[in-house]
Amino acid sequence: MVETFGGLTGLQWALLGAAVAVIGGGSGSAMGITYIANVAGGILTEMPDHFGPLLPLVVIPGTQGIYGFITGVLVAFVMKPGAGWDALTGALGFQIFLACLPVAFVCFSSGVYQGLTAAGAAGMVAKRREEMGRALVLPALVETYAVLSLIVTILMFFVVIKPAYPG
Repeated sequence: MVETFGGLTGLQWALLGAAVAVIGGGSGSAMGITYIANVAGGILTEMPDHFGPLLPLVVIPGTQGIYGFITGVLVAFVMKPGAGWDALTGALGFQIFLACLPVAFVCFSSGVYQGLTAAGAAGMVAKRREEMGRALVLPALVETYAVLSLIVTILMFFVVIKPAYPG
């Protein structure tokens, strides 16, 4: 018999956590990229030679989606599929779900805000192309919090949860 927690099995909780992390990171990235791409598109209609300097600003909000993807993949390692799905208790699956939440929430919001910050920085590049380095620092500051959320999630996976795995 498979042990449940809150009506869900451990596998269901773990997969829900992975899904929430991937959806949160991916959605935040998609929205953030949309914001900066709209601004960059407007700039490029007048200054097509600014494509190169604007491209990093357009791409950088996409990293939150990557962090969500990494979290989703790491869930598979934490679940230890070789032990059998029944070995993942409901309570342990819930812990995996909780460990996914920092990436899910922080990457969703930071992806959006990074896109908005990059959109503002694109104005610097439009007026003074040589300011690209400084302009990139602004959205990179927002990136810090997405990276910290990924680090917290990884620590929860491999320091807090892994030693508690049965067997």
